[in-house]
Amino acid sequence: MAALGWLTPRRRSATARSVLAGEASAEAARKTARSDAPPHPATAAPQAPETASGTGTDTTTTPAEAAAEPAFPVPGDDLAAAFFDLDNTVMQGAAIFHFGRGLYKREFFRRRELARFAWQQAWFRLAGVEDPEHMQDARDSALSIVKGHKVSELMSIGEEIYDEYMAERIWPGTRALAQAHLDAGQKVWLVTAAPVETATIIARRLGLTGALGTVAESVDGVYTGRLVGEPLHGPAKAEAVRALAAAEDLDLARCAAYSDSHNDIPMLSLVGHPYAINPDTKLRKHAREHDWRLRDYRTGRKAVKVGVPAAAGVGAIAGGAAAAIALHRRRK
Repeated sequence: MAALGWLTPRRRSATARSVLAGEASAEAARKTARSDAPPHPATAAPQAPETASGTGTDTTTTPAEAAAEPAFPVPGDDLAAAFFDLDNTVMQGAAIFHFGRGLYKREFFRRRELARFAWQQAWFRLAGVEDPEHMQDARDSALSIVKGHKVSELMSIGEEIYDEYMAERIWPGTRALAQAHLDAGQKVWLVTAAPVETATIIARRLGLTGALGTVAESVDGVYTGRLVGEPLHGPAKAEAVRALAAAEDLDLARCAAYSDSHNDIPMLSLVGHPYAINPDTKLRKHAREHDWRLRDYRTGRKAVKVGVPAAAGVGAIAGGAAAAIALHRRRK
């Protein structure tokens, strides 16, 4: 019966653990934020920056309406910032999966653990909801991989993994949106359930300000195998953005947020300028009902509106697992 529960959508509200996760993430983000990020990093070539009218498809604004609107983002507005979800918004696929592929390549875990990890990620993307028992199992298996390893070791490996698997998966259209905020003098933050260390590497490589991510507990620079709070997902993301905005003296009504997933509706609802990027079906519907802007940078999306995002995620995971297993066999 528990499996059936995974298929039933549930709206999760903020809990003490999600508030703790959000506050810990905001604190970590501020500690690692870069004020000297390069304006045009070499890892991703941005397109021409978009204004409020945008260049992505499926926008809710007509050319006539766009012409009457003021430019956005507003240059010099230091009370505003932008918050970007990572997976399938800034980058194609899931960052944690690509990170897992890199760790497997470096023999951090065995093939059986890889298959279990791949199945958990595939099921999560397919179901799109968090069953507490299933999420706990996935969380425990992921944390067991890094337990006992040094934070500095994982950061160094993360730099390599970014070059191997992530650099070529950045969406140019979303990257251009982020650059427009940077060019306007605003800070730009990634917000993701991926480990904060991984998210920070990606943000730095893209020339962004910093990243909000899941915080794993460490003692004397070594991972304990426990989280601070819970994964930065759903309401926890909103709590992280709220905490960071308070610490940075931001006006959320003047801020923007971008995501592909209905799970991020709590975060998107916090800001005055919410954007649905490569949206799933539920977010697309919600965005249209609330007059949020839509941008879609995928190709072939209209072939299967509902199936493409989920199937693409599962396919990437299955393909990556198969590639990793083949690599393992060749090494024997």
